[in-house]
Amino acid sequence: MRWPLLFAVMATTACTKADFVGQPEPIAAPLGLPAMPPGAPAAAVALGKKLFFSPVLSVDRSVSCASCHQPGYGFSDPRAASPGVNGARGKRNAPSVWNAAYWSTQFWDGRATTLEEQAGGPMMNPVEMGHSSRGVVASVEADPELRRLMAAAYGDETVTLERITRAIAAYERTLVRGNSPFDRFFFGGDKSALSEEAQRGLALFRGKANCSLCHTIADDHALFTDQKFHNLGVGMDPAGNLIDQGRYEVTKKDEDRGAFRTPSLRNIAETAPYMHDGSLKTLKEVVDFYVGGGNANPQLDPLVQPLTSFTREERAALVAFLESLTGEAR
Repeated sequence: MRWPLLFAVMATTACTKADFVGQPEPIAAPLGLPAMPPGAPAAAVALGKKLFFSPVLSVDRSVSCASCHQPGYGFSDPRAASPGVNGARGKRNAPSVWNAAYWSTQFWDGRATTLEEQAGGPMMNPVEMGHSSRGVVASVEADPELRRLMAAAYGDETVTLERITRAIAAYERTLVRGNSPFDRFFFGGDKSALSEEAQRGLALFRGKANCSLCHTIADDHALFTDQKFHNLGVGMDPAGNLIDQGRYEVTKKDEDRGAFRTPSLRNIAETAPYMHDGSLKTLKEVVDFYVGGGNANPQLDPLVQPLTSFTREERAALVAFLESLTGEAR
């Protein structure tokens, strides 16, 4: 069953209200990030957090959301691809959940448009959690603590998939992180917040290297992503063919072959390995890849150009700047 159809079924068959009880809690946007609307009530966030870390959402109780989005690694996965149930393994690196509330699409290929839709996808994916919608509901119903939290969040213990995904999304919306050294320097006016090398890297990022064309910086905030899809030539087989078709799998448009959503660079020093396939292990490798102009293929984005005469010192300065984007967790 395709995910949009799945959620249409949820919307038409659920007879229990999925509205949270209680007053929305404000979400304070840290320095460098746009303002956030009020979040969910505290009880809903507590339920979502419990579900996020609970393995009951997987068919064999071996995998939770946090198995692939690990807090100690910037809510991403230090493995190139995450293992799922029954020894299965996906083909993409798990992206960070930090600041995911700001993204207009979810997943590397943008196939989900909301956090709620994203939250339901892995549960029924045979390579990830391998469950069914009825199985997920039954597993949550069998957990007394989750039923108690469900009642606190929604007013009764009734479990539906819509309630589960809404609660997980409510928790994920609280995962905002900014106030990095870059933010304090660029938006806060603290000229001592960045080292001289990182300042040179910022100048290169916005100038000679043109990184900010896709990893955008606005006047009053920086998401470090244009939220668009670009082909960099990442993930090629020995014959020069794209291994993963990326956005094309969603749109079926030839121009989207091998294109993936621009990830944010915030907290990137914590989220190695890099690229959608986890093929680059260090920030130095990432910078070197871009300096080389990516990998040639028919759909290579014209914005990706080799950077001639880019010195070793300039590459090191760019890495120093990227390392300055690690923010403070709330």
